[in-house]
Order: sequence, then C-alpha cells, then structure tokens
Amino acid sequence: MSSIGVGKEILSHCSKCKLILAHIIVTMKSATEADKVQCKTCKATHTFKDPSATKKKTSIDRVIKNARSAGGKKSSESVTDLWTKAMNKTTSQGKEYSTRDSFQMGDVINHPTFGQGVVEKLIDNNKIEVLFKDDYRTLMHKK
Repeated sequence: MSSIGVGKEILSHCSKCKLILAHIIVTMKSATEADKVQCKTCKATHTFKDPSATKKKTSIDRVIKNARSAGGKKSSESVTDLWTKAMNKTTSQGKEYSTRDSFQMGDVINHPTFGQGVVEKLIDNNKIEVLFKDDYRTLMHKK
C-alpha cells in the first residue's frame, strides 16, 4: 500500500517560493504519484515537482549570472559574502516587507520568509531585485 495520498505531506519544489518545501497533496495522478500540491508556506497550489528531479541552481551560478563587477567581469564571490558586505555598508535597521510599500536601492527589508535583504536593483516600476543571505530574489513593490 502507498504511503502517499490526498491530504498527506510531501516535499516538492514550490514554483512560487522557489524552494523545496513541505506541501499537502491535493490530487493524485495514480496511487503512487502526486499530481497537484499546496505549499504549506505560501499556500499556492501547483503541479507536484519532484525535488530530486529539479535542478537547483547553486549560489555561485546565481552570483555569476547576476553579480557583475566593474568592467563587466564575472564576480566569483558567494552570495553570502556579497550579502555580508551589503549589510555592513548599510546603517538602517530595515523595514518590514510589503508589496504595497515603495523601496529604493540600498534599502534593507525584513521579509517574513527570506529574512533580511538589501535592495540591489530596481527592475521596473513595481519589481525589485533583493539580495538575501542565500540567494537573489525578485519581489513586487508599489502594488
């Protein structure tokens, strides 16, 4: 008999949180395969994504893609090192993150899921790129 079923907990890659987190099985494809799951963190419902099959980008992959030093050279610093330097440069305590608030480059925010982060880039009118201790994340603001 299968140990998984509707209403039971399973690990899945959350497409909204971009992390492997605990989910509740909503529907099943077969007796042994989950179909739809609901994230216990953000409550989003999506297709089950097996965490062992998901290729997670390493922190260094993300740093090479997003962090560029002067002259366009790729940076070899880890995300944690970049976060530590950014936090040491700032003097503000930070403010609680809300999609309704407006943020500027250099602002420190306190996110309920990701922790403290520093606004690194204004992407467009209502998106910001924030450097957290473990990764870069794109967040909404001014909504």
